[in-house]
Amino acid sequence: MELMELDALPADFLARMRALLGERDFRAYEKCLGEPPFRGIRLNPLKCAEGALRRALPFPIRPAPFSPLSFYMPPDVRRPGHLPMHHAGAFYVQEPSAAAAVTALGPRPGEKILDLCAAPGGKSTQIAGLLAGRGLLWSNEVVRGRAGALLSNLERTGVRNAVVSCCRPEKLCPALAGFFDRVLVDAPCSEEGMFRREPRAVRAWSPAQVKACAARQAAILGCAAGAVRQGGALVYSTCTFSREEDEGAVSAFLKSRPDFELTGCGLSCGRPALLPQARRIYPMDGGEGHFVAVLRRLSAGPCAAAPYRYAPAAREKTAPLAELYRRPLPGCVEERGGRLFLLPAGLPDLAGLGVLRAGVPLGRLLPGRFQPEHAAFMAAAPEDLNSVLMLSHDSPEIMAFLRGEELAAPDLPAGYAGVAVDGVTAGFGKCSGGRLKNHYPKGLRNHF
Repeated sequence: MELMELDALPADFLARMRALLGERDFRAYEKCLGEPPFRGIRLNPLKCAEGALRRALPFPIRPAPFSPLSFYMPPDVRRPGHLPMHHAGAFYVQEPSAAAAVTALGPRPGEKILDLCAAPGGKSTQIAGLLAGRGLLWSNEVVRGRAGALLSNLERTGVRNAVVSCCRPEKLCPALAGFFDRVLVDAPCSEEGMFRREPRAVRAWSPAQVKACAARQAAILGCAAGAVRQGGALVYSTCTFSREEDEGAVSAFLKSRPDFELTGCGLSCGRPALLPQARRIYPMDGGEGHFVAVLRRLSAGPCAAAPYRYAPAAREKTAPLAELYRRPLPGCVEERGGRLFLLPAGLPDLAGLGVLRAGVPLGRLLPGRFQPEHAAFMAAAPEDLNSVLMLSHDSPEIMAFLRGEELAAPDLPAGYAGVAVDGVTAGFGKCSGGRLKNHYPKGLRNHF
């Protein structure tokens, strides 16, 4: 990766940063621009323990201060997304300071959480890990073309209790008014904190863009406020340094919504923002750049969301699942359009909200047979499955599997079987005659 040249940055931006930081801190920021950007990964506790991940990685990691799950990786690591444990969902590649917003959000198992601007899924998968399979995660992405990555990342990381939607905030939030314990708005912004990593962001920057982002952020925050229950938290975050988009957006929101108060973030990383309860993170603080503020709703308001009407599939339709699982996965199995879905508890009515997926697609009911889906295995641990081919992270067999090749499986009975790497489910295949026919999705395979 080429290092940032100072003269590649807009003069207006540098003047703003000098005024924001003061001369001493601006010099420190200026020095950071000539250094490699921070790179990191985040452990997925739904799938893996830290010790197992460390043993499987071909590079060292060290803790990052933004989350107990976050770690720095060396800047020269190439293609971490091709590693078997990444395919298995044991970790997510994420710039370390990006984890700070969810740490401030503080999800707890059993809560209902809305991630309003969720793609590509870094913060949603972090929330899901902290929910530990209990409660409900609603991940929304307004741009349909970005929602595919969100769906793929939630599936890869084994999230069972999520809804993914593509809906405008002004429609979604009134329909789910007062429903959520916590709402995260990781707002679209001018991305000043990504300049070391994204030349595209540098080229797109202008004072007019900053102003347009601030207007859009105000509209999103105004919608998001209604989805928070009384006493619940609304977390606003950006990856920019602009005062208009950070402290300015929060101050304007508080003027329009006096029933919210700004509270402490509970973060020790970074430094106090111009609003001291909020936090800013700069490259000299160990992360590329983030702003985080926590707002708490004081006012009461009714919950507008009607409960979902579950319609469990007939027993004969779900009978093939017993061939896959030692014990049923928690949730209600429904049939829709010839497919079985595992739905989490506590769903609101989904009608009219642009829902792309709720829960986990388990498989298709085809004439005379059941065809399981990749997600059905990714949502299960090896101990949940009747049949598993256990492989090591450094074995030729797991690399062959991730390329889509057929494997030897002489000890497995005929039928569908999971494939696990170091005890973490990575996919599945179908066994016959001592061979496992590969069912790893073509679009996810390694091509080397």
